[in-house]
Amino acid sequence: MWRPEPLDKHKKWSNSISWVIRDYLEISKNLKLARFKLAYFIETYEEKNTLQKTSLNDLWEQHQRYYSFFRKIYSKKKAAPDPDTFKSYYQKINASKTPRRSLLDLKLEIAEKISESCYLCEKRCGVNRKSRFFDKSGYCNCQKPVIASEFLHIGEEAPLIPSHTIFFTGCTLHCVFCQNWNISQRINAGIHLSERKLASIIDTRRKQGSINVNFVGGEPTPHLPFIIRTMSYCKENLPVIWNSNFFMSEESMWILQGFVDLYLSDFKFGNDECASRLCAADNYWNTITRNHLMANESGTLIIRHLILPGHVECCTKPILSWIAEHLGFDTVVNLMGQYHPDYYAHQYPEISRIPFSSEIEEAVRWAKKVGLKNLI
Repeated sequence: MWRPEPLDKHKKWSNSISWVIRDYLEISKNLKLARFKLAYFIETYEEKNTLQKTSLNDLWEQHQRYYSFFRKIYSKKKAAPDPDTFKSYYQKINASKTPRRSLLDLKLEIAEKISESCYLCEKRCGVNRKSRFFDKSGYCNCQKPVIASEFLHIGEEAPLIPSHTIFFTGCTLHCVFCQNWNISQRINAGIHLSERKLASIIDTRRKQGSINVNFVGGEPTPHLPFIIRTMSYCKENLPVIWNSNFFMSEESMWILQGFVDLYLSDFKFGNDECASRLCAADNYWNTITRNHLMANESGTLIIRHLILPGHVECCTKPILSWIAEHLGFDTVVNLMGQYHPDYYAHQYPEISRIPFSSEIEEAVRWAKKVGLKNLI
């Protein structure tokens, strides 16, 4: 099982990576406003109760306009307004009896409308997740959000710990080698929490020392409306991590822009054939690469790649080459060699073993050959 880098080794590489992830680090230290907080403070000058009466096309037009304004205020290359600047305004908002609508509210309403004929992920199964008579769970098997566990995690990458990690059940992919199958494929392996209750827990964990809130699973994508509403109730300023298989729809990516501070992606396959055979995903390559490009434009990005036995040539090398060419040599990449056969992996001969040391060494060699500088 993967463990965090020893502290002395962390010091050796943290200086080279810290510049790339500086935006996230400033938020984690409360020196900069988190994106969801800034989205909360951007008023759209219309009452909340008008949202449900607005068409989805009109909502998208408004979102584009106000997100453009968001981007003018917020730059990951410049210091954004610090949290104290908004303290009095925040108190004024909470004391106001007049309904106000924010960019965050706008994102939530769009996400909820999408979930009425769900295309939050690229499966686009069309199930109505808001129906009172909801008896179909869609491809991901998700109904009401179920949280398998939440805790202060010290097993993530060193700049992310201690991380308040929230594990949701259900997943938008069905990987035959899933090492979290007990929650990704068992949708009731947890408990239901209200958004206000989870927000209170997030605030408490922040006071206990968490430096971020980390939404993972399973997969967080089917629970996007729940997550946005939860964060709208949070009082603390902290970075939001989207820890995902990155099979989101393009529309979900637009919603996540201006909400997520750090994307922690799981880039699994280097071609559609392997993706279709091992995780039942169609159009995988185009979807994943598009989402990485969008994430790289709107937040900090750390890419994980699990080295699969027998897949270095067809998957690992194409992924690393694409990252270097399209995202840049400074992109932070975690090459993970801890694969072990799990779930249905034994039914697929080439992945029914752990990777050879030579495969891991070749993956690292290739990453360096294509010019990637920030390997974890």
